[in-house]
Amino acid sequence: MNNTALHLSENLELAVRAARAGAAVLQSYAHRRADLLIDKKARNDLVSQADHEAEAAILEVLNSSANTFGIIAEESGGTTRETATWYIDPLDGTTNFLHGVPHYAVSIALVAHRGAIVNGAPLEHDTPVVAVVYDPNQEEIFSALYNTGAWLNDHRIQCSQTESLAEALLATGLPFRDFSFADNYMPTLHDAIHTSRGVRRFGSAALDLAWTACGRFDGYWEMGLASWDVAAGTLLVREAGGVAEDLHHQEPWPIGGYVYAANKNLAPALHTMAAAHLT
Repeated sequence: MNNTALHLSENLELAVRAARAGAAVLQSYAHRRADLLIDKKARNDLVSQADHEAEAAILEVLNSSANTFGIIAEESGGTTRETATWYIDPLDGTTNFLHGVPHYAVSIALVAHRGAIVNGAPLEHDTPVVAVVYDPNQEEIFSALYNTGAWLNDHRIQCSQTESLAEALLATGLPFRDFSFADNYMPTLHDAIHTSRGVRRFGSAALDLAWTACGRFDGYWEMGLASWDVAAGTLLVREAGGVAEDLHHQEPWPIGGYVYAANKNLAPALHTMAAAHLT
């Protein structure tokens, strides 16, 4: 069993520096998008020069500290390591970015693996323990530390206190790249439209989770995401007093990209709705 102790605050400071470095690259391209080289990984799955260069800037910062952790990054891949692994999305909301919609973020999380010593005790499961989601357009840095709290810039944040779906503003993400789960997802959207106060789809899972953590959204669910989309946001919601879990309740965090998140009052009803049509 791994018994390495993790120093969370130092790694949070490192992640913030890395997120700022990545965002600086993004913003340098934000007003000259026509200059970007854009590739299609698959249908509606775009990657730009900005994604690659932002990821390189993030990795340079992380590796400058003699990084001994694994790295899983959206564009360059990577592998996990025994103690902990960085999960990196250099540009969550690529389609927004490429169309000039100012709603995207850099997302960085450190996931500690089972047995790692965190706050003096070994973890029983793999768990996100450091999170940064940086929205450079709004100059908002969402951050969180395991068993310590969550913040927006320098202010602590909490999930909303909404208790019923009827009073809840929900966020979601529509199938856009992988349509294999559309038959599972579309009935949940129908149910949400008819039972909630409203549903928003803004195109950045990391920010959807961050906004749930700070109470702008009451709840959020989505299917078919990647691990790096949800790693940081999961910890933000949890440390803001909420629930962020795998829709299937099979993984200790939503590494498979099927996620629901809400305050503790609302989470059971949201899960019932979101998981009702899963196969």
